[in-house]
Amino acid sequence: STDGGGNLSLDSIPMGLPMSDPSAWATAMNNLGMAPMGMTGQPLLPDFDPALGMMTGIPPINPMMPGLGIVPPPIPPDMPAVKEIIHCKSCTLFPPNPHLPPPATRERPPGCKTVFVGGLPENGTEQIIMEVFEQCGEVIAIRKSKKNFCHIRFAEEFMVDKALYLSGYRIRLGSSTDKKDTGRLHVDFAQARDDLYEWECKQRMLAREERHRRRLAEERFRPPSPPPVVHYSDHECSVVAEKLKDDTKFLEAIQTLLTWIERGEVNRRTANNFYSMIQSANSHIRRLVNEKAAHEKEMEEAKEKFKLALSGILVQFEQIVAVYHSASKQKAWDHFTKAQRKNISVWCKQAEEIRNIHNDELMGIRREEEMEMSDEEIEDPSEMKETEESALVSQVEALKEENDSLRWQLDAYRNEVELLKQEQGKASRDEDTTKEQQMKLLQQALQGMQKHLLKVQEEYKKREAELEKVKEDKLKIETLLENLKEQESSMSRVCACSQEKECPVEKTLSNSPVKSEREVLLVGIISTFLHVHPFGASIEYICSYLQRLDSKICTAEVEVLMTRLQNTFRQELSGVGASLEKRWKFCGFDGLKMT
Repeated sequence: STDGGGNLSLDSIPMGLPMSDPSAWATAMNNLGMAPMGMTGQPLLPDFDPALGMMTGIPPINPMMPGLGIVPPPIPPDMPAVKEIIHCKSCTLFPPNPHLPPPATRERPPGCKTVFVGGLPENGTEQIIMEVFEQCGEVIAIRKSKKNFCHIRFAEEFMVDKALYLSGYRIRLGSSTDKKDTGRLHVDFAQARDDLYEWECKQRMLAREERHRRRLAEERFRPPSPPPVVHYSDHECSVVAEKLKDDTKFLEAIQTLLTWIERGEVNRRTANNFYSMIQSANSHIRRLVNEKAAHEKEMEEAKEKFKLALSGILVQFEQIVAVYHSASKQKAWDHFTKAQRKNISVWCKQAEEIRNIHNDELMGIRREEEMEMSDEEIEDPSEMKETEESALVSQVEALKEENDSLRWQLDAYRNEVELLKQEQGKASRDEDTTKEQQMKLLQQALQGMQKHLLKVQEEYKKREAELEKVKEDKLKIETLLENLKEQESSMSRVCACSQEKECPVEKTLSNSPVKSEREVLLVGIISTFLHVHPFGASIEYICSYLQRLDSKICTAEVEVLMTRLQNTFRQELSGVGASLEKRWKFCGFDGLKMT
């Protein structure tokens, strides 16, 4: 530690010390690759930043690295450094023998700014030590011992490297040759608590700066946070309701509405406003469905265009392949050279391969359309029983058409196979392999078509059997209906005869003023209405009440019905003079006693 020593700074020492050979120190520094010191003892490092403790453009410090990345490069063994005599004001430094090995040093502590200096003359003072070592840089403190050694603490780490350069020099005070005035300097690294503390503080500062830089970089690449949702108010509610009707601002408005509902802004006062906004959101579903339908329509149109273009391309391919085949026939083939024949055969193979690829693609598109159509047909038949017969008939017709188309395709494939067989005998050996492959493919296609045809025929037979069953069931139901009608008519006759014989009283009842169930209902409703109005009601008032229940009821029908039932309803006159009015009253209870 450097505590307890005499603290000396550059402010208390004269900075312009005369030197007998001012170029000797600079020459010595240059020989070791160090930056030369000025006459004032300041390092000539313009890009050094003492606040950060590191030079501009230098990587972060390493604890095992002396200084801050400014350690002099190693000296090659075949080029020994030429150390010269250094003249100071009160002493002279003589260089060691250049052929001797360099003095040994201990491992450098992290953040080392303190050096151990041994081999001082017995008569050496702190002023002489300051005079020698202030050329290395700013000296903060010197702690001198009585046993010819001291500890010197510098302001910066790179100054320690310059002080180590003086290790091995012989020092002589003035011109004296006395043993007490001479000594051999030994400079080495020293371990101090202050140096370690400052180094740790600097490392923590660098770590904080690195964390700050990383945080800034992360914030730069972090996506921006969404804008805050405004609080609910009547004005904001009207703004959001308008935005919900606009397609371009719907997403923003629906997010705001969701946030408000989750916050619990819905209450009795705002329920109507929220319901209208939810209704606007529901109406947006129709717009979305229409938009989807438009996109689907565009997709179907694009598919149709692609299919038409692909079929046109296939037609052109077929024509090109036909040209190659006609050129391969003997009439024209003999007139071509060998190289031309080879090129034509290669071109023919390539064109056929490309044609087959495009043909497979077109067939795949058609298969997908047929599968979609079949899926739609599977979904559709969930209808009423009355339409089953017509659906079966239409399916049978579709199966017939499909059967005919499959037969035509089979005939076309067979014709193509026969043509291939005819051309196979005439073609060369090079074309045999391709024709065999085509034959295999066509045979596989034929087998698949035959299997499909058998399935269609089986399905056709099943549908015909189902149609016959439906017709038989229909006939049975019709016969059952006729039998039931006959039974009902016979039963009605028997009942009429029995009623005439057994119940002659009912004939008298059939002559009652109430002729239908509808009139019975009207009588009941009018009785209930007039029972609630004990002072009676006009015919217009009664009819207005009845017309709410059935708009077809007319005033004349009601008045005729009520006049027929004199024991149930009674008409009275009320009022005087101009206010004279006819009112109907319910008198069913009195009429029951009279009858």
